[in-house]
Amino acid sequence: MPVSDIPDIGLGTYENTDHDRCAWSVKTAINVGYRHVDTAQIYDNETAVGEGIAESDVDRDDLFVATKIDSRNLGYDEVLEHTEACMDRLDVDVVDLLYVHWPIRTYDPEATLAAFDHLYENGTIRHIGLSNFTPPLLEEALDVLESPLYAHQVECHPLLQQDELRGYAREEGHYLVAYSPVMKGRVTEVPELVDIAERHDATPGQVSLAWLLSKENVVVIPKASSEDHIRENLAALDLTLDDTDVELIDSIEREERLVDFDLAPWNT
Repeated sequence: MPVSDIPDIGLGTYENTDHDRCAWSVKTAINVGYRHVDTAQIYDNETAVGEGIAESDVDRDDLFVATKIDSRNLGYDEVLEHTEACMDRLDVDVVDLLYVHWPIRTYDPEATLAAFDHLYENGTIRHIGLSNFTPPLLEEALDVLESPLYAHQVECHPLLQQDELRGYAREEGHYLVAYSPVMKGRVTEVPELVDIAERHDATPGQVSLAWLLSKENVVVIPKASSEDHIRENLAALDLTLDDTDVELIDSIEREERLVDFDLAPWNT
């Protein structure tokens, strides 16, 4: 039986564009215990990700593979065509989770989501995901989708806590998948995380991941391409923060968005 639930931690592959390095890091991550791999059409590394999966010691059915359709390809026919191309590059017969990457450019709720419904209904994809939606866009998509929404992927970390979107995930019964969960390495600049890490003999990155994983319906996909970082992130599963630690991070009021550009939906 294929994996039915999304694993708590996945390997992010954004900017992992060196083919051999990407394939090696995916294979390594799977072999040390990861069962969730996240990529995207626009990352230009799906072929390498597929090679890493094929070269690993784990059966495909034991893995959860997610990819995303680029915002330039979100017309109805284009979604169907490009999903097939993504699967060819990944060398998989089914995608566990397919996302609308950004609700911009060619995104049209009716046409785009109808295509995702079709892919879900015919078994090409096991789950439907959205990524980088604002609360109003998320509400609209939930109204339009005929199939269940499984996951919403957004930037989320201690300096961008996404309370409202995490609330939607809890209320609507889907997962919030946190990208940039270790803030592109800048967790070492957050004193609260550094202090907690010292108390637990952990790293600030592990503290950030453990904090996110303490939240209901939250999954993390830190990117890593070295074995040390791959293992370090996975070890966050063994870190349990106490209530005081969680409350300290919850109380951080500083906010910083790391992924931002003029066309992003929260800027329009």
